[in-house]
Amino acid sequence: MAYRKLASDNKHRRSLLATQTKQVVLNESITTTETRAKEVRKFVDKMITYGKKGDLVSRRKALAFLHNDKEVVNKIFNELSKRYENRNGGYTQILKLDERRGDNALMVILRLVDETKLEEKKQDKKAKNKEEKEIKEDTK
Repeated sequence: MAYRKLASDNKHRRSLLATQTKQVVLNESITTTETRAKEVRKFVDKMITYGKKGDLVSRRKALAFLHNDKEVVNKIFNELSKRYENRNGGYTQILKLDERRGDNALMVILRLVDETKLEEKKQDKKAKNKEEKEIKEDTK
């Protein structure tokens, strides 16, 4: 698997990715650079996929990657896996911000997609389409 080096050695990079993955799971959003966000996104999606599998092997893999943080793993397996049970991927989204002062690195917000808001939008769209069809039928 190809990955970005993120200007650090292997141990530091792995620790950074695990820490940022934990923060995304706990806080459901973080502000970071675009390059780091694109790399962290892969691991957040992988952890949620492990949670959806729900077996012991997946739990142990998640614990190993997340430095044995049981609070984060429990949230993944108990809350997030149920929230995204009907979704096959794409659990995160990246929203671009301005450049950071000092080095002009592009800053972004990496956050988990909110399924309830998406469902509400779909229902609103369906209701709106029904109303438009009824209005068209009434005018005929």
